[in-house]
Amino acid sequence: MAPVADPSSFCSLTKCTTKHLNLTFQVDFDSHAIKGKVALTIEVLEDKLSSLTLDTKDLKISSVTANGQAAGFNLGAQHRFKGAPLEIKLPFALSRGQHVIVEVTYETSPKASALQWLKPEQTAGKKHPYLFSQCQATHCRTMVPCQDTPSVKHTYYAQVSVPRELVALMSAVRDGQEPDPQDNNRIIYRFRQTVPMPSYLIALVVGALENREIGPRSRLWSEKELVDQGAYEFAETESMLKTAEQLAGPYVWGQYDILVLPPSFPYGGMENPCLTFATPTLLAGDRSLSNVIAHEISHSWTGNLVTNKTWEHFWLNEGHTVYLERMIGRCLENEQFRQFSAIGGWKHLQESVDTFGEKNPLTNLVPNLDDVDTDEAFSSVPYEKGFALLYHLEELMGGPEVFMGFVKSYIQLFAYSSVTTEEWKSYLFTYFKDKVDILNKVDWTGWMHTPGMPPVKPQYDTTLADACVALCKRWVQAKDTDLAGFGAADVKALSSHQLIELLALLLLEDPLPQSHVKRMQEVYNMNAINNSEIRFRWLRLCVRAKWEAAVPLAFKMATEQGRMKFTRPLFRDLYNFEKFRDEAVSTFIKHRGGMHPVTANLVAKDLKVDQQ
Repeated sequence: MAPVADPSSFCSLTKCTTKHLNLTFQVDFDSHAIKGKVALTIEVLEDKLSSLTLDTKDLKISSVTANGQAAGFNLGAQHRFKGAPLEIKLPFALSRGQHVIVEVTYETSPKASALQWLKPEQTAGKKHPYLFSQCQATHCRTMVPCQDTPSVKHTYYAQVSVPRELVALMSAVRDGQEPDPQDNNRIIYRFRQTVPMPSYLIALVVGALENREIGPRSRLWSEKELVDQGAYEFAETESMLKTAEQLAGPYVWGQYDILVLPPSFPYGGMENPCLTFATPTLLAGDRSLSNVIAHEISHSWTGNLVTNKTWEHFWLNEGHTVYLERMIGRCLENEQFRQFSAIGGWKHLQESVDTFGEKNPLTNLVPNLDDVDTDEAFSSVPYEKGFALLYHLEELMGGPEVFMGFVKSYIQLFAYSSVTTEEWKSYLFTYFKDKVDILNKVDWTGWMHTPGMPPVKPQYDTTLADACVALCKRWVQAKDTDLAGFGAADVKALSSHQLIELLALLLLEDPLPQSHVKRMQEVYNMNAINNSEIRFRWLRLCVRAKWEAAVPLAFKMATEQGRMKFTRPLFRDLYNFEKFRDEAVSTFIKHRGGMHPVTANLVAKDLKVDQQ
């Protein structure tokens, strides 16, 4: 398959491709830097190759060699978000098909966007510092000079030197440990990843970590304060893995561990191979938020095994993963549960389209990312517009079993490679060759290249949503004299998922009067619920109703965890409450230093903090 230009990368895609990385990291908590060495095994794709370019950002490069000989290098001009290209002149010319080992010695910057360095007080244990990485989409280049594009896949080996009281883990199989021969206060941990994967899936964590076995191929890792709660919450991991294997084919990564991170982790989860990263906001105490783990498990096939070739095709990762996640839900619960999840997803999509604006080209399923920062383009569009398209095709092609057959076949065909939307679509037409006339009637331009909501709204089974819709309607239509008619019995039969849906529906309406949210608290005692998905929506509802008693609780939730899904909308709503606008800005500025760099950057934009 011909290389495709990647607007988010500087690297020489047509000239050469990386096959393997050998990483040597020394993690320095005092200087907030990794002293690194990477040996890239590079395959040459054209004759007379004498130079190549790697992606870097905020790296201090000290030397470059090629097959052990010194190589000339130069850092190009710094781009606003893409970093600076590392241009390497080889001391010899190479022919197509040859391999060269390029070794770069370097140091990361304390402001590397892939890395968050936590002080001991930012951890659960309060005694030791902590480091974690988040490379998706284009941050690996701040940690490793590489071809930082999902179109290139490679294996990697690593050795990581850390203070001896800490543990290092990576997105790879653990391969032993030994005292650091240079410093007996440090330990070297070794890792190997033998399945080719893109650079954005390289992940590192260093902290005072413990683990519990939660299945035959799974351990739960976290600080000791959360390890037992995490092991309880994710006890169903193996049954989800087995279900996913039945749907999508064998799990090829060997180990499937879960790491519960400190609260500043900016995402719900991150599908790092062999070691899913998860937010502690999933620890609801009732296993109701396990759909996030179903999502990350699904990525082991769609995303990690079959990968979007560039970030413009991100929906191939996320739309298929949501589809697979909901199929797992269907197997473990029932079809109505899948339908109900899809209804909630449509609402998320509507909210993203409202936030971006329905004419915004970033709401296209396949957006143009020329000179667009992938972090700023991130939303639920690739997830939920992608899912809606796949569900629409499922209905046209003959139902879930038939369409899941296509998804499994697509995974097997494109395993270990990266694909574009065109390649996916071409295979769809090949697989369903006897239904091409139906496929030709699909409004492909409307789905793929048009902003706003999709051209078709699927008709989902509303059985589980009906109770939520009816109760939402009662609250919206209630006059103050009707409030006595509400009672605890209204929500007694609702599951956590239905309560989330009720609040999501209310958030799509005009703000409720204060009298209504106060009554809701009286009869439902919403403030006592710790489930983060419920709490987040409840507090947004209160702030929008301008109920001042909820404002301190909203500030607390916005700052004591850093999951962007929660922190950004809470700060936006607080900022839009005129009376508390200044406090929203000052609270953000006060907490900014403890936030993940990506979160801090995006909240600053939302609150117009850095715009002079």
